[in-house]
Amino acid sequence: MHSKEEIFLWLSAIADPEIPVVTIEEMGMLRDVVIVDNSYEIMLTPTYTGCPAMGIIEADIKALLHEKGLNNVSVKMIYDPAWTTDWMTDAAKEKMRKYGIAPPVHSSCSNLAAAERNISCPICNSTHTHLISRFGATACKAFYKCDDCLETFEYFKCH
Repeated sequence: MHSKEEIFLWLSAIADPEIPVVTIEEMGMLRDVVIVDNSYEIMLTPTYTGCPAMGIIEADIKALLHEKGLNNVSVKMIYDPAWTTDWMTDAAKEKMRKYGIAPPVHSSCSNLAAAERNISCPICNSTHTHLISRFGATACKAFYKCDDCLETFEYFKCH
């Protein structure tokens, strides 16, 4: 029988399919592992209700655990409490920045409107940026342009 800690460690290596440089654990989506008899229930909180990546993440979890010899695996989505960028690790935010996505402005997300006017460009670090679209490639990101280096980039919205 495998321990909760061992299973959590295995799952903590699964990459977020939309931002492959961060894991579901670093994003704060991996909430718990519950073991009852020979059944394994993995608790996840999506970054957004209806997040299209959740199907891929669930399949990745089941495939990994089946590869490790665990067959009675289920994935349960936890919506309360709702996911927040406060659950992201600092390492995840730095990995995002290096990948070219501006991480959430700060963990508390207070005074969001003012904070989102000063998004730092992940390429040149300038705060002379402006919003192009409230939605980027996914609902959790917005699309910005840097006025200094003229590059466009995505910003992972604070919530």
